[in-house]
Order: sequence, then C-alpha cells, then structure tokens
Amino acid sequence: MNIFRLAGDMTHLLSILVLLLKIYATKSCSGISRKTQELYAIVFLARYLDLFTEFISLYNTVMKIVFIASSLAIVYCMRLHPLVRRTYDRELDTFRHYFLVGASFFLALILHEKFTLQEIFWAFSIYLEAVAILPQLVLLQRSGNVDNLTGQYVFFLGAYRGFYILNWIYRYLTEPRFTRWIACVSGVVQTALYADFFYYYFVSWKNNSKLKLPA
Repeated sequence: MNIFRLAGDMTHLLSILVLLLKIYATKSCSGISRKTQELYAIVFLARYLDLFTEFISLYNTVMKIVFIASSLAIVYCMRLHPLVRRTYDRELDTFRHYFLVGASFFLALILHEKFTLQEIFWAFSIYLEAVAILPQLVLLQRSGNVDNLTGQYVFFLGAYRGFYILNWIYRYLTEPRFTRWIACVSGVVQTALYADFFYYYFVSWKNNSKLKLPA
C-alpha cells in the first residue's frame, strides 16, 4: 500500500458513488452504458476469485466486496428497476461488447504470468478492464451532450487509472521484484483511451460550460 494506490482506490470508489447517486437520486441511467457496467461486473467477479480463499487484509477484502456488490447492483438497476430501465439509451448503447470479452480471454490464455486458473482469470480481468470503458465513451460521443454526474463519473474513473500508473511507477522504483507488467501495460492503454474525454472535460471546466463531445 502507498499513497498513490490509496488515492486510486478512493477515486475509483468515488466514481462508483457518483454513478449510484445519479441512478438512485434521479431514477435515471440516461447517458450510462449498461454494456460497460456489465463488463465491469465481469472484471470484478473474475479478478476476485480469491475472495474466499486468500485473506490479505480487512481493507483488501472490504474493497473487493464493495466493487463486486456495487457493480452487480448497478447492472440490476439498469436491467430490472421499473423506473431506471425505462431511461436506458438502448439505441445509443450498441457497442458489441462480447467481442471485448472474447478477445480479452483469448489474450489471457496467451499472455499471463502463471498458467493457473486464478492467474489466467486475473489477466483476463486486467485486459478486459483496459477496454471496458469503450462502450461508455462511444455512447457519450453519439449522444453529444454529457450531464454533470455522468461526466464526473467518467472523469473519476479515468483519474483512478492515472493514480494507479503512479502506483506502479512507485512500486517499480521501491520493490526489487515488482513484475506486474501486464497490469502496467494495460493500465497505460486504458488511461490513453480517456485522453479525448479528458481534453473536452478540461475545456468544459475552463470555460465553465456544459460538457460536449464531438459526434
């Protein structure tokens, strides 16, 4: 644990809280990609297979449970809540996300640190998380206008990966046997996907105007 990882975890948690606030306060999921949320649910379920077999710390266990429970709760609301599901932008959320699942699993079978079930699913979750935001970004570009809470959610989600890059750099410099190269490369790719969004977010903040993305 270091300050960069803690900041990343808290920023990630904040992004989820912002999204839950949007859904439960407004009873709307407009502007949110259900496919991205389903991908994140798969990511957390695959990554935390060790939840009941390996105890690292109370903090680690609590965070795993929070991420799994919150992702499943969001998917549940978007699919089954009688009010929330009516606001889902089905016509805009058409990204074929199952291709991302298949490609990520295939890559995990080829590129992994150890050929064990847990390590393959860990690598799969890392690869999938790197591209899970794509359906969300495509939906926002198609819709053009981005409401405040949705913009904050995507911003915090991207910032979380930025902090994790600093975490990996710190660990590489301070730990003699730090070898999580899969997470490092995937994290850089994931952060790069946010570059366009960050630019327009900064322009919107600087001009004190509504966030708009080019179609």
